[in-house]
Amino acid sequence: MATFINLSSSPYSTMSSRGTHSRHHHPLSYCPYIPSQLKSDRSWGYGRLVVLRVKCLNEPSRDAVESEPTAVSSVSSGISSYSWCAGLGGLGLVETGYLTYSKLTGSDAFCPVGGGSCGDILNSSYAVVYGIPLPLIGMVAYGAAAFLALKLASKDLPFGIDESNGGLILLGTTTAMATASAYFLYILNTQFPGASCSYCLVSVLLSFSLFLTTAKILGWQKIRDEVGLQLCIAGLVFSALSNSYSATVSPPARYGEKFLPYFPTEIKASSSPLALKLAAHLHSVGAKMYGAFWCSHCLEQKEMFGREAAKLLDYAECYPDGFKTGSDLSQECKKVKIEGFPMWVINGQVFKGIQDFSELAKASGFEAGEFSEELAELAKQSAEADMQP
Repeated sequence: MATFINLSSSPYSTMSSRGTHSRHHHPLSYCPYIPSQLKSDRSWGYGRLVVLRVKCLNEPSRDAVESEPTAVSSVSSGISSYSWCAGLGGLGLVETGYLTYSKLTGSDAFCPVGGGSCGDILNSSYAVVYGIPLPLIGMVAYGAAAFLALKLASKDLPFGIDESNGGLILLGTTTAMATASAYFLYILNTQFPGASCSYCLVSVLLSFSLFLTTAKILGWQKIRDEVGLQLCIAGLVFSALSNSYSATVSPPARYGEKFLPYFPTEIKASSSPLALKLAAHLHSVGAKMYGAFWCSHCLEQKEMFGREAAKLLDYAECYPDGFKTGSDLSQECKKVKIEGFPMWVINGQVFKGIQDFSELAKASGFEAGEFSEELAELAKQSAEADMQP
């Protein structure tokens, strides 16, 4: 603090108020100017006021003092937010890692809430995307988000990526995760009404929290600028998941959500000589047809062979214990990664959907012999049918 020492030749000397102004300043940043010589009242004579001016220490202005904590707080907030993202990603990594281990080892995951329905969901056909366990995909996604957030927090990004591009990569990753979670939440509500899956809900919460935290770090203006990129990523994720799940045929809507007990299909058509010979050949080369008892296309494929020939085919029923929404495939169907019904596996090749005799003969190496003309005619009819709108 500045100190003023007043020495007056007269004890009654006073300071004139002329030309002075009242002004408030910060006590540490302002030293008021005090004149060194003043006149006292004439009736008391002239006196002299001696004032020693002490120079104030150079100190930062109020604006500088107040702005510094703000800057520090901003940097600290950014680092804290990226660390928070890393923490959320780490939690998701632990959860999906446990589910991946359970899926790969064939053990049941512990479900503290809604145990029965939880297990049905985690073991259903919706827990696999293009033959890859869904928890494994989630583990990779959470791990990538956690790793990238840690690198952004430490400003030590790999491959020469700058902080701006690193933030965009994190935004793209969390956008994809949030989109997938929204899709799975829709599946949970529509395909498993009334079911409870704590792991599913926790994953949804984590992925949305990751996206919102990333959006807060980058700023909503940046999010608006990159909305095109986010819509593109969301569209790709939605299309990929829809395509994967649409390949798995669902039972007709008339069956509803109730359990559908297994029933054998009745084939009414009789078998032709060609169908009998082709079926015997398919059996000899180990060709196999996979289907479901409620699948109309599977029944149509069997009708093409007829009653007698269909009995010669190697056929695998994927739901031998009956079906309800979310029912798991048989182990045999799981091994071949069923993506729809019917499906043929011939000499290691996969053929999806109904196959005509010419296609089955070509794939299996069937020697038509006397049936060559008949096969050619069937192939022609099939081509004409495909050309029709």
